[in-house]
Amino acid sequence: MKSTLGLRFGQSLTMTPALQQAIRLLQLSSLDLQQEIEQALESNILLEREDGAEPLEAEVTATSSETAGESEAAAEPAGDPKSLELGSENAEIPAEMPVDADWGDVYDESSAGSGKSSGDDDELRDFLEANLHSSKSLHEHLIEQARTAPFTTREAELAEHLIDSINEDGYLDDWPELAARLQADFGATPEELETVLQKIQDFEPTGVAARDLGECLRLQLELMPARTPGINTALKLIGEQLNLLARRDPAALARATGLPLAEIEPALALIKTLQPHPGRPFQAHEPDYVTPDVFVSKKNGRWIVSLNPEHTPRLRLNNQYQSMIRRADSSRDQVVLKQHLQEARYFLNSLEARNETLLRVAQSIVEEQRAFLDYGPEAMRPMVLRDIAEQLGIHESTVSRATANKYMLTPRGLYELKFFFSSHVQTTGGGVASATAIQAMIKRMISAEDTSRPLSDATLSDLLLKEGIQVARRTVAKYREGLGIPPSHERKPPV
Repeated sequence: MKSTLGLRFGQSLTMTPALQQAIRLLQLSSLDLQQEIEQALESNILLEREDGAEPLEAEVTATSSETAGESEAAAEPAGDPKSLELGSENAEIPAEMPVDADWGDVYDESSAGSGKSSGDDDELRDFLEANLHSSKSLHEHLIEQARTAPFTTREAELAEHLIDSINEDGYLDDWPELAARLQADFGATPEELETVLQKIQDFEPTGVAARDLGECLRLQLELMPARTPGINTALKLIGEQLNLLARRDPAALARATGLPLAEIEPALALIKTLQPHPGRPFQAHEPDYVTPDVFVSKKNGRWIVSLNPEHTPRLRLNNQYQSMIRRADSSRDQVVLKQHLQEARYFLNSLEARNETLLRVAQSIVEEQRAFLDYGPEAMRPMVLRDIAEQLGIHESTVSRATANKYMLTPRGLYELKFFFSSHVQTTGGGVASATAIQAMIKRMISAEDTSRPLSDATLSDLLLKEGIQVARRTVAKYREGLGIPPSHERKPPV
């Protein structure tokens, strides 16, 4: 083989570190971005906050002749170089201190300083005591009660197996299968199992070990005083109209039961005070908070989009360290400073690009969905990522990253940016309608239906066709299930 040298021209796209960082920052959520910023501030000495605290020297700069006099007096030496002024008392520091000496042996901490630090520590301790505490699980709580309950040896063994089958919400999972297994393994009779189960249902929390929602609510009502207003009607509704209760329609309940509204309303108010998930208070959970990335408001008839300032902190380069950099110097310290400077500039540029892209995408979404903001979900226009990408002259993947895990606060509520994108359905007039708008129409029709004759999916399809929306019955069923609405035969009240 003969080796030769040749020249070839071509084009290629290279993912530089700066571009990779910009892409990564763009797809981060607000919480992840805050963590990324804090990590950058801690690891890069060239980065600092613009709204951060001023240097210590600036805090003691005099602004008047009187203040300057006080500052000079305070700056004078206190006499003995071994003395340290702490508050109003002087603490003598021994010339030689043992290695294992405690600072508390030198001066009284209660009289030291202005009290700000100790006050902050007290507030932190109070917060930790109020919020950070260990709690028992539901299983542990029930086992402790079972140990003190009047069970026989056989009943205690059955009770332990029943408690092991209670889920985190406080319900017994698959009671028929569990009962059959205990009868086969321990020879327990149905009467024995029912007796042990009733004793467990008397445990705290009230309503625990129920086999279904109706039993859970009934157990809680039965422990209330008999004179509780609405309790008899509440028991009747739970026993006979549990499916209809979920619709929260007093008029429909009155028609189904033949009871007057004056009796239905107090019963509903009583049922709302019950706990449908008795085990929830024992679950270890932390609250999830969602904060908007962009705000939308209407000013002078126009919809205005702005970034959340809490998610876009103002960062800058540290002038003090930047002034130390010498281009001709190649020492180790200079190399580190130059590297930090380059990384800091990359980070600031990536952060600025992220904010600019997010704002542009949010503005474009608002312009496309003005009808939704003015009139509601039924006016939602169909929109896909390609529509925004073509308007802004960017790639679809960029739009996808900019809208991932981002939230927009509007006068109509808090929505994820992905909410505004939906597929389209052809209308009889030659136009298109979004899936979100069709879902809103289906929800409106079902909420206005006659409960004695609920609308089927085929009927909903016909009603939508009259409004110019041509969708198949199976598509209506898919949208209805997406809204969490049961089919017509389940919405019909029992006879």
